[in-house]
Amino acid sequence: MNRSQDADSVRSVNPADPADVVCELPAPGARAMADAVVRARAAAPALGGAAARAAALTRVAEAVEAAAGELAALAVREVGKPLTEARAEVARTAAIWRYYGQLAYDPTGAVYEPAAGAGLLLTRRRPHGVAALITPWNFPFAIPSWKAAPALAAGNAVVLKPAPEATACALRLSGIVEAALPEGVFTVVPGGAAEGEAAVATADAVSFTGSTATGGAVVRAATARGVPVQAEMGGLNAALVLPDADLKQAAGHIAAAIAGYAGQKCTATSRVIAVGGVLGPLREALAQALRAVPCGDPADAATVCGPVISERARARAAAAHRSGTVLAGGSAPDGPGWFTAPTLIEDPDEGSALLREEVFGPVAVLLGAASLEEAVRMSNEVPHGLVTSLHTADLDTALHGLDRLDTGMIRVNAPTTGVDFHLPFGGAKASGHGPREQGRAALDFYTATRTCTLAPAGGM
Repeated sequence: MNRSQDADSVRSVNPADPADVVCELPAPGARAMADAVVRARAAAPALGGAAARAAALTRVAEAVEAAAGELAALAVREVGKPLTEARAEVARTAAIWRYYGQLAYDPTGAVYEPAAGAGLLLTRRRPHGVAALITPWNFPFAIPSWKAAPALAAGNAVVLKPAPEATACALRLSGIVEAALPEGVFTVVPGGAAEGEAAVATADAVSFTGSTATGGAVVRAATARGVPVQAEMGGLNAALVLPDADLKQAAGHIAAAIAGYAGQKCTATSRVIAVGGVLGPLREALAQALRAVPCGDPADAATVCGPVISERARARAAAAHRSGTVLAGGSAPDGPGWFTAPTLIEDPDEGSALLREEVFGPVAVLLGAASLEEAVRMSNEVPHGLVTSLHTADLDTALHGLDRLDTGMIRVNAPTTGVDFHLPFGGAKASGHGPREQGRAALDFYTATRTCTLAPAGGM
């Protein structure tokens, strides 16, 4: 296993070389998380006004940029992220902090005319207090940042409970953020379920990214307490390819979305639906594109598909390989690291998990549909609804997809993967709960709106 989490310790290892222990430390426990929330609540006022918050977040951005090489190397080592992707994630992390540094100056409300009489009606946004962030390992710097930066910009204090597999990355990011902020305003509490449950039980708002099962439990617990909660819980994303699509481009985009970072993105493509007569040509083009994906050492800048995060993850991918006809890949080479080849499956077994569950590895299934209507139905019939890509040269077809697809995001002639941090991010159905992340939408989640009536003396 990549990590060991029990009542006593937190441990992460290098998935490309599991003998390399990256981080091992005692688990703080639920009490430590509850105490961190109490301290954060007391420290929150020290964040100050918009100018102070903007300056602090900008300092974080500058410090991330200054440490970019070190941070990228740590992501390669601890979570097996290919170097080129790790560098891009660090650059995006700096951009996120800089962006929200400016959004600290956004209006905090609006002024309205009264329906009758004199006076002033206005709305004001205020921070909740302490935001608990529970984050996954696959984007160890970007996801904590796109949650923490807007929370802090809005005036909240933050406690972060990272995935055990990304503990070292979270602690390094914490060192950068804490140096730029007042003491106690941002705290990382490593650990597992006990620490996460304590965060949900004590914080004033909760933002979660992770599995559907855990996310559902987080949503139920936070909702029972009456605190705001958002949860991003993965996807089973489809790529729809129409007969008029540029097949070479589509195959390249889809291969990258299947195999990039070994498929360990909630936006990765899991299902490829070929419409009409394009199935045969797409089968050949996509299998060829997947075979050409550079795989191997994540420290090599040319690598696209490195190891999966754990031995269990590799076993899950291997089980998927056995669920149908293998068109490309299907192998899990022996060796010290948890590597598995990008794989395309056709003719899946009846009831195959590939059709209903997220593998979270470089595996996808190729399906055929007689028409666009059937392809849309197939895309929509799964429990998840995060992102769909639609490959076509026809604008009417693209607009049809925008109207009919039940996903939070739709990308036309582009991979399912790829996130613009200044736009709302989130899914439908089992993929997401609550308000959207990122962009200005994040400020709405991390604040509560109050409606205020200011009447002149003597009444309105």
